[in-house]
Amino acid sequence: MGRDVPAMVISQADRRAYREKVRLCLDVLARMLRESRFETEPQQVGLEIELNLVDEAGWPSMKSTDVLGAIADPAWDTELGQFNLEINVPPRSLAGGALGEFEAQVRASLNHGDQQARQAGSRLAMIGILPTLRETDVDEGAISTNPRYRLLNEQIFAARGEEMGISIAGAERLETYIDTIAPEAACTSVQFHLQVSPEGFGRYWNAAQALAGVQVALGANSPFLFGHELWAETRITLFQQATDTRPEELKAQGVRPRVWFGERWITSVFDLFEENLRYFPALLPLCDDEDPVTTLDSGAAPQLAELTLHNGTVYRWNRPVYAVAAGQPHLRVENRVLPAGPTVADTFANAAFYYGLIRMLAEAERPVWTQMSFAVANDNLLEAARHGIDARLYWPGLGEVPVTELTLRRLLPLAREGLSRWGSDGAEADRLLGIIEQRCLTGRNGATWQTGAVHALEASGKLARPEALRQMTQRYLEHMHSNEPVHAWPAI
Repeated sequence: MGRDVPAMVISQADRRAYREKVRLCLDVLARMLRESRFETEPQQVGLEIELNLVDEAGWPSMKSTDVLGAIADPAWDTELGQFNLEINVPPRSLAGGALGEFEAQVRASLNHGDQQARQAGSRLAMIGILPTLRETDVDEGAISTNPRYRLLNEQIFAARGEEMGISIAGAERLETYIDTIAPEAACTSVQFHLQVSPEGFGRYWNAAQALAGVQVALGANSPFLFGHELWAETRITLFQQATDTRPEELKAQGVRPRVWFGERWITSVFDLFEENLRYFPALLPLCDDEDPVTTLDSGAAPQLAELTLHNGTVYRWNRPVYAVAAGQPHLRVENRVLPAGPTVADTFANAAFYYGLIRMLAEAERPVWTQMSFAVANDNLLEAARHGIDARLYWPGLGEVPVTELTLRRLLPLAREGLSRWGSDGAEADRLLGIIEQRCLTGRNGATWQTGAVHALEASGKLARPEALRQMTQRYLEHMHSNEPVHAWPAI
């Protein structure tokens, strides 16, 4: 969403005006696509990382405002919860040693951020769901002071008209009700951005959708929520449930959820923006003064503020992004399925795997999405979220296969070739993809390390679950700062 909004009361007239403005923006986008108005070179990648804040004991720290003040860097920003922060890393190409340089830059920024956070009695934790988070930590008081999040909370519950149920059955079971969107803040992710041409957007988005289940299975890092062991990547189902604007009656009618995998392969980026308008009422109906038609007629690039704001409240796992940089409009695929962490090295291994593989899948003569149904791709994502690195996924030509076997036999060689096509340095590619290989060979990712450590602490130390989670979190932070990939971490 990224856009600050004022505290305000929204009227019916505001909603009508906003709907018409979004329609106008959609018409302008269609014209820009027809007239080839988009920048396509150089093709760049970008990165966002969401982080948790903890105190010295490992419990959530509600000090995002103090920590941001201490960091004093515009690359850092608020997130939904007062125990969250986000860092935005400037885009660059993948050519040469860019991945290694990117990794070093992010590690330096996070080390600096952690040093400054300590001045406010906090530390940074790069993890999908903070294991020590308690249900009492995510009440309305935990929502960031930024007005856009308060307004979003009001509008989601106004649309729903009742409290939300959270029901997750995994290794254990969680059943609870919430009356704010604050539990959404438990879900911290890493987001990979890839600039693509309008002509190639459909292929790259379809490829990202087909790849989502594999990504989540290999990178799962969110097995605990409110003291319960649930899915390997619990944030997939938590995020969907915590932002659901539908009461039970609308669910039964098949109304689409705001957190959405989608329902079909696409041919154009226009398909996704048009679906946003057709299926989803506005949550933040705020109109900008710009007339996009006049702006475009003048030869400038319109911001399409209403279209992009609305798009920011439809939470696709692979989201289309329209943006203007240095006066030039461009399109991006924003990949949102992965959790944060466990280390910067693991994060960039995930990035190398994604960027290399998506290049090969998008450019294949016989694309993977022509050989599998969209429903199967969705099923793969849910299977991966539940079972992580132990998941069995469907893949064309192989049928249902363990994700580790699929990755070792088929996907890692493709990812290596894809990075070569991007012009990435071969040694950097081998180092990062070697981390993915070792995860598959050891069967260990962030989720399996967390659950194994907690079980060991409970058994050997006869610790109750809250204390086992706290001690595990402190050990996790030590290993996170070592930057040793998670497959090499000791068991406890």
